[in-house]
Amino acid sequence: MTAPAETAVQANDPSFETLWDELVWRGLIHVSTDEGALRELLDGDPIVYYCGFDPTAPSLHLGHLVQLLTMRRMQLAGHRPLGLVGGATGLIGDPRPTSERMMQTKETVAEWVAELRGQIERFLSFEGDNAARMTNNLDWTSGLSAIDFLRDVGKHYRVGTMLKKDAVSARLNSDAGISYTEFSYQLLQGMDFLEQYRRYDCVLQTGGSDQWGNLTSGTDLIHRVEGVSVHAFGTPLITNSDGTKFGKSEGNAIWLDPAMCSPYAFYQFWLNTDDRDVAERLKVFTFLTRDEISEYERLVRDEPFRRAAQKRLAFEVTATAHGIDATNKAIAASEALFGKGDLAALDAATLQAALGELPNATLATGTSVIDALVATELVSSASEARRAITQGGVSVDGAKVASDDEKITGSLPGGVSVIRRGKKSLAGVFLR
Repeated sequence: MTAPAETAVQANDPSFETLWDELVWRGLIHVSTDEGALRELLDGDPIVYYCGFDPTAPSLHLGHLVQLLTMRRMQLAGHRPLGLVGGATGLIGDPRPTSERMMQTKETVAEWVAELRGQIERFLSFEGDNAARMTNNLDWTSGLSAIDFLRDVGKHYRVGTMLKKDAVSARLNSDAGISYTEFSYQLLQGMDFLEQYRRYDCVLQTGGSDQWGNLTSGTDLIHRVEGVSVHAFGTPLITNSDGTKFGKSEGNAIWLDPAMCSPYAFYQFWLNTDDRDVAERLKVFTFLTRDEISEYERLVRDEPFRRAAQKRLAFEVTATAHGIDATNKAIAASEALFGKGDLAALDAATLQAALGELPNATLATGTSVIDALVATELVSSASEARRAITQGGVSVDGAKVASDDEKITGSLPGGVSVIRRGKKSLAGVFLR
């Protein structure tokens, strides 16, 4: 499982006539304001644009990664990004289609704002003529009175139009209904665009297509208040070809925070991409060129057993999110676990993260291999464990188990052990 020596250079593909053409080819435009005007805008003099991220959790996830990389592509074209973290809107919560969000404390939201800001900053450049800037909508809302908000912002909105927004209408037709708090969210996001237009001459907002109602809230408000036309486009919600929701693994989101999703687990997620999805993932999540991706499409078609496209995808995205060093450690762990490397050479943190993705058990020091095989469910009974050992099909930490009275010693870095039954059945043991 050999990876490239380094990631693809972060650059837009020069084979496209315009940035807009490349964004369309990569499948990043699902809905937008005037397409012709946007193409001209992005192909002209540098503009200021923004994308907002609400602190509804302590980490961003793969859905946000689409936005971060889209922002980066536009910055590489010379445009200037504003990364907004919603210190105010995070206190309210964007309406979900099914139920009201649970409000977090102000202290929690402030902590999450700091976490998200740090994550966003890793994907953008803060140097040069088009250096990125971070903003927080709490800056222009914290001192705003309710009366001023209603007079200066609320008077420009029509309730009938607000009721037609997809998220609002879905909630109105649900048993949960919608509170006035969440109903008002679109006014706050509209004001975000207006404020950034006034402060930074921001003329474009991006976001997921599920946010289209909130995106157009801002374009409409600026047109009403300032009498000018600004723009927005929404990226598609990415789903797998089998119809499952992208970015979910056994019910858990794939987070960008390595403490919530280890680089090893992150790498494995991309490595397991279906052949039917891998080309589209390369377009959206990497900076590989059109020609390079075309070659990987050929490899998927002609030599699918090599999984070359999945390996390149996993390497590129993990390196972008976590750095090359963490990526190489994840690859080394993957190779070692499946017999192509030295388990003892792995660093403890990566090995423990990898074992957490395998069937595993936490056992007392000195537990027998037989009991460990049963506890990790590699076998269903002690007698089956003894037969497997007698047949020479069990190893611990890379060494074949010769006797059924051997113990688990935790000889690997971090005091853990790896049990293998046969060629492909693996489990981890954490000792207490």
